[in-house]
Amino acid sequence: MSALELQNVNWQVAGNRREHHTDQFSTKDIVLRRGQMFHVIMNFNRTLDSEEGLNLTTETGPNPSVSARTKTTFPVSRGRNTGGSWAAEVRENNGNALTVAISSPASAPIGWYTMSLQISSKGRVSSVKLGTFVLLFNPWLQADDVFMSNQAERQEYVEEDSGNIFVGSINRIGMVGWNFGQYEEDILNISLSILDKSLNFRRDPITDVARRNDPKYVGRVLSAMINSNDDNGVIAGNWSGSYTGGMDPRTWNGSVEILKEWKKSGFRPVRFGQCWVFAGTLNTVLRCLGIPSRVITNFNSAHDTDRNLSVDVYYDPMGNPLDKGSDSVWNFHVWNEAWFVRPDLGPSYNGWQVLDATPQERSQGVFQCGPASVIAVREGDVDLNFDMPFIYAEVNADRITWIYTASNDSKKQNYVDTRSVGRYISTKAVGSRSRMDVTDKYKYPEGSNEERRVQQKALSKLKPDASFGPTSAQRSPGREQAPSISGRFKVNGVLAVGQEVNLALLLKNLTRDRKTVAVNMTAWTIVYNGTLVHEVWKDSVTISLDPEEEVQHPVKITYAQYEKYLKADNMIRTTAICKVSDEVEVVVERDVILDNPTLTLEVLDRAQVRKPVNVQMLFSNPLDEPVKDCVLMVEGSGLLRGNLKIEVPALRPKERSRIRFEILPTRSGTKQLVADFSCNKFPAIKAMLSIDVNE
Repeated sequence: MSALELQNVNWQVAGNRREHHTDQFSTKDIVLRRGQMFHVIMNFNRTLDSEEGLNLTTETGPNPSVSARTKTTFPVSRGRNTGGSWAAEVRENNGNALTVAISSPASAPIGWYTMSLQISSKGRVSSVKLGTFVLLFNPWLQADDVFMSNQAERQEYVEEDSGNIFVGSINRIGMVGWNFGQYEEDILNISLSILDKSLNFRRDPITDVARRNDPKYVGRVLSAMINSNDDNGVIAGNWSGSYTGGMDPRTWNGSVEILKEWKKSGFRPVRFGQCWVFAGTLNTVLRCLGIPSRVITNFNSAHDTDRNLSVDVYYDPMGNPLDKGSDSVWNFHVWNEAWFVRPDLGPSYNGWQVLDATPQERSQGVFQCGPASVIAVREGDVDLNFDMPFIYAEVNADRITWIYTASNDSKKQNYVDTRSVGRYISTKAVGSRSRMDVTDKYKYPEGSNEERRVQQKALSKLKPDASFGPTSAQRSPGREQAPSISGRFKVNGVLAVGQEVNLALLLKNLTRDRKTVAVNMTAWTIVYNGTLVHEVWKDSVTISLDPEEEVQHPVKITYAQYEKYLKADNMIRTTAICKVSDEVEVVVERDVILDNPTLTLEVLDRAQVRKPVNVQMLFSNPLDEPVKDCVLMVEGSGLLRGNLKIEVPALRPKERSRIRFEILPTRSGTKQLVADFSCNKFPAIKAMLSIDVNE
């Protein structure tokens, strides 16, 4: 009888991928989830003799080893196997064909694997390579650290390949569409190669690959790798307001083009990103690898650089905001939450974990942040891993306003605000476009007993003697005596690019004495993180207030004053420093966001898989001057391959543009088309459209 030889192997790709929820990936590769059985059919030159033995070997990483659990050899057994290790058993024996069921441990490292077969026949052992496959995390499996039991949530946080991200300010919450596109061609390969480019892999590949069994580890590595600092990661950040040599961060529509560009350029950082770009891209990679994740926006987000749970904001006596000190409060900041258990902290900290890929502060010498348990943030457990003090401060820091006088290098504390930081913490709702508020997951209600208790606990953990130090004294709102006047900016009329900004400064006398108020006002264009771009308006005025009187002082900023200096954020910061008898009484501040003109998308035909569909874009130039250099960029996973770039003819004043283009849907279901229109006067106008694609 001749020696037993393998003639071919059938990996049952379609069936295995369907069962493993990986059939949406645009790849011919075998993509499996850990801890779950898959089937292969091995065809031999003859039937297997009972004396003959078959063993399988799986290997991952550059130097696979049994001790690192990156290499395992196990028998193809004739009986049932149970247990948390690699195992194989014969399910059907049809003459020369064996159907073998193979299972991996629920704690196996994720990544590329090679599988080979050893045949013991006639006293000799031969070995043959069966092929390669990808192993991913398995949110469908209870034994996996990333298990998510709720099916609607799993569909949203693992399988959904588009979404929206909330931006703007507390007065005006807006949203932009984002194409996550984790199933698009090559995105799985690129996501895995991000791990292979990390500092950890470069320093110690054997340990790094072995640790890829842990979502906590993988998430932290990705938070470092999505930004380019330290490691030539995916995206270079830029908040200067000047984006020469790269893309204005506002013009991206999704992660797919960014990830492909990174690979195409030989893994050189893609320019440029800001927080939602980092978060959108990290979300793509997490979902791609099987870790449930979502994008979170925190409005009035504190960037506390010195771990004292307060941020210091400075103005000069003329009302100019100052770039002094390294603390800041961002209009909004975007990060991610990933879902997994925390055996290192204990079961009460399982669930959503903050990961932040935006480079803000170093952690263990590298720009990385998280995972930090959201429950730990709410409870003030700032001594737990990872980066808890920073994330806790983002949603809980106190905001201290100072007036700085350069002539004598003196500063005076004006006000302590304990309530403005960490507002309207938002994410996309499951199964709809609407905003879900998750502020209560991060903190107890402002001013409640629990909130004060948690704040004291956090302070005492950061500074064991905090109860005696100046910090807790600073926490009492305000100063020794209450101000004698109050002020706020009110918006009058519409806020739109191309039109005059009309505000009113409302000043109220809170006393029964007459007051004379000297007011210095400025307006600056800013980037959303508070970076000052340019002063566009200023005014000084003296206002007399009768006892308990309220007056309105009009503020008008013309388009001509701000047009050259407005950034894609469309943000203007107005400030009024109000003095009574040479003492600063109140600082009034308001950030206004100007609306872009509307970009409308409409689908003109019924959408079907593999049938071209016409879509129309409508845009009207609202300005009294022409707009030129117009470009429309469109993308949408399952609707078109790659992205579409359309040059749009220049538009005369008030002219309307109508552009038609074709898309070719590749997958059925509700898909999202995302568009960005930019020209010399409007750097980034966004639109999104849901399209129902039939089979």
